[in-house]
Formats: sequence, structure tokens, C-alpha cells
Amino acid sequence: MQQEDLQVRLKVEEMMHYGYGALRHFPKAEKHVLSAEIRHCMIRILRLVIICNRRYYKKNTMQDLDAELDLLRSLVRFAMEREFLDFRKYEVWSRHTDEVGRYIGRWMQWMRQSSKANKASK
Repeated sequence: MQQEDLQVRLKVEEMMHYGYGALRHFPKAEKHVLSAEIRHCMIRILRLVIICNRRYYKKNTMQDLDAELDLLRSLVRFAMEREFLDFRKYEVWSRHTDEVGRYIGRWMQWMRQSSKANKASK
């Protein structure tokens, strides 16, 4: 599963690169509020991916990771609705977050299956 862990991390980093570029175009008044919260959210997602990769028991951290990704999606959608982010950038960013979400979902599914396999072998 080490390869999947690496893929998730790379996808989060790609999303962050795109997001940081898009945040540069926010209005000056929002750069220190909404933009900062979105940046912190992306950093927390990366941090949680790294922590999940290192922990033996990942369930709670994975749930936190999933919730943080959901928060990021909401913040980016809010920025688009407030017209701080144009629709094209929102669309691309959403594809990045969806891809990260799919990787996280597969990671969670793999953990459930390996947990069941471990219980069955005992």
C-alpha cells in the first residue's frame, strides 16, 4: 500500500500548487481571511496524509482527513460563489479535490479490507 500512500501525497501536492496560484488572484481584502483559511486547510490535508502514512492505526486520522477535504471543497465553492474565484479555476480546482477524494476513498477501502482480512486470520 506504500505506492498508494505516495500517490495520495503527490495528488495533494499538485492540488496545493494549483490552489496557491489561484489564491493569488483573490481580492486584497480576502487574502488574509478566506484565502488564508483555504491555505491552512490544504496544509492540514497534507499533514494528515503524512500522519496517516506513518500511523499504524489510521481510522480516526483518515476520518479527519476526509472531513478536512470536505471543508476545503466548501471553502473553494464559497469563494467561487462570492466571485473571488472565476468558474474556470473553480472547475479545475474541483477536479483536483475530487481526484484527491478518490485516492483517499480507495485508501480507506483498502484499510477496511485489510482490517477484515486481519480479523479473519485470527
